[in-house]
Amino acid sequence: MTKDLTYPHKTGKAREIGKQFSRFALAGGAGTAVHYLVLVVLVVLGGVRAGMAAFIGAAAGACVIYVLSRQFTFDTRRRHRETFPRFALMAVTGAVLNGALVGALSGAGLYFLFAQVAATVVVFVFNFIVSKLWIFR
Repeated sequence: MTKDLTYPHKTGKAREIGKQFSRFALAGGAGTAVHYLVLVVLVVLGGVRAGMAAFIGAAAGACVIYVLSRQFTFDTRRRHRETFPRFALMAVTGAVLNGALVGALSGAGLYFLFAQVAATVVVFVFNFIVSKLWIFR
């Protein structure tokens, strides 16, 4: 593959975004593992409805993702007083979106874990865009 010499700044920018996206995926993987663990425990052992369990799991996973996103993914210099309220707003929005999607999909007959996978993809893309452009920029 040849390097585009006409727009070298775009090549570096794309590489940086790709690196951040990969790191965000790793941080998200850790947060998602926590999310799914909480979801399964609450539904299977606790008898909690899938939508509510997904909401609680997403909130627990968000705590893991905040710490990793701040240090590992975006390496921001912004203060917690700037990033944390924004992240909290994004996390609550994502958790509500996640719970609504899982509730709707499982209510329509889709097995709750398949519903959670679909919701995870949607919320992941939403969270990366918001984190990159608004929270940790």
